[in-house]
Amino acid sequence: MSTLQSVPALGTHPADGSTQSRAETREQLSKATYDLLVIGGGILGISTAWHAAQSGLRVALVDAGDFAGATSSASSKLLHGGLRYLQTGAVKLVAENHFERRAVSREVAPHLANPLTFYLPVYKGGPHGAAKLGAGVFAYSALSAFGDGVGHVISPAKAQRDVPELRTDNLKAVAVYGDDQMNDARMALMTVRAAVEAGATVLNHAEVTGLRFTQGRVTGAELKDGTDGTEFGVNARLVLNATGPWVDHLRKMENPNAAPSIRLSKGAHLVLKRTSPWKAALATPIDKYRITFALPWEDMLLLGTTDEEYEGDPADVRVTEKDTAQILDEAAFSVRDQQLSRDLITYSFAGLRVLPGGPGDTSKAKRETVVTEGAGGMLSVAGGKWTTFRHIGRTVMNKLAALPGQPLAEDMEPIAHLPKKLPLPGIANPNAVAHRLLVDGSAPGPRMAPETARHLATHYGSLSFDIARLANEDAALAERIHPDAPEIWAQVVYARDHEWAETVDDVLRRRTTLTIRGLDTEDVRARTKSILEQRG
Repeated sequence: MSTLQSVPALGTHPADGSTQSRAETREQLSKATYDLLVIGGGILGISTAWHAAQSGLRVALVDAGDFAGATSSASSKLLHGGLRYLQTGAVKLVAENHFERRAVSREVAPHLANPLTFYLPVYKGGPHGAAKLGAGVFAYSALSAFGDGVGHVISPAKAQRDVPELRTDNLKAVAVYGDDQMNDARMALMTVRAAVEAGATVLNHAEVTGLRFTQGRVTGAELKDGTDGTEFGVNARLVLNATGPWVDHLRKMENPNAAPSIRLSKGAHLVLKRTSPWKAALATPIDKYRITFALPWEDMLLLGTTDEEYEGDPADVRVTEKDTAQILDEAAFSVRDQQLSRDLITYSFAGLRVLPGGPGDTSKAKRETVVTEGAGGMLSVAGGKWTTFRHIGRTVMNKLAALPGQPLAEDMEPIAHLPKKLPLPGIANPNAVAHRLLVDGSAPGPRMAPETARHLATHYGSLSFDIARLANEDAALAERIHPDAPEIWAQVVYARDHEWAETVDDVLRRRTTLTIRGLDTEDVRARTKSILEQRG
């Protein structure tokens, strides 16, 4: 593996952020005056930056940590209509969610999303009967124009053939419906790339230490580079606070007397090794409102989630022993014990849902997006669902267009005039990409393993060919990072040069799946760190 220690940094075209060093990006940020400065690199901020750049605005995006480094990479990995919202009569909301879900998974990012069949088991004594759930999944599929088939009910025996670990004791029937699944960190990164290709300037690991004011109006921010401590500032005509769980922290920088605007709900998840193949996911009702998921994801099993009010520091959110016990106990309603052994757990993570402030049970609170304007003119956006990330970006842009006074830019393109379903970079049929990676005999170097080809195709789309090129040019980069994971070392070089990876965790937790598989060993971390340090 000695070749890995001498991998050169590779330059590429400016659209992927790789030809510009952090110092050059800082200089660009500090010299220009932007129409819009987005603070917060979660999916809300990323989507807004993408749409704003498409509209012709000069846009900057910064985040104190990594892009999608907090809640946006701690979701249940679903693009879904929200079956449980039918319980509250939110029919229009479910229909809108379905529209966005299908747009993303079919036209915007088919290389990053995949359809997933869900089985909803009906047990004797459970909170819902078979007839009710059968009618529910039929209505759910109707709101999606039956694009994923017709929701229906099947026998326990048929369901167990697809999910061998399904618990069949007292199982009366199984309702079936369809949604979609993704790797949230990869989806967010591709959206960052889309924003940059549309003209945005982005920088992660850049913390806001204060706001800039001109005659009482917020007109920029003071920042500190987390990688080397360099302090710099950004001027902007408008600042958007999209910091998620930290939204009130930034609002207090604008106005120390700002009242709390949100509350937080913690959602914890467990990742386990699978004891058998799963051809479908389980969505098991726990009570009238809550559902627990058991999802085949990244060759693993994802269990969750919890939903409880959180009042601590957002940076300290963790999966506790209580969370782990609750997730395993709730999964045991429908999953056999052998699949729920604690020895199978490879990783756990928790994120914070941002909910509108107010009383009541967080599990019943609406997942709505709220846009507010502060005393200094700073806009704050909070809440919403991953599924509707494009819609949230459009919502914020409509708010910007409706602000009093001059528009942010004279030639700002109205959001209604933008392409409705602009695809994310790398769009391609992942099956075709995987096939090409496997049969392309003209390329030198070792033949790619089928699981690696499939992984690249479903996480990078057509950009996989850039990674394959790196592997063909250096045989060491074609080697697996770990024998039990599909990733190859070329992906680390690619993450460094094309995807703004600064730290080992940026690479192993969000650009690849090594951490969630429990395979980020000391050796893997050391070699990854060595490659990152060779940045040109």
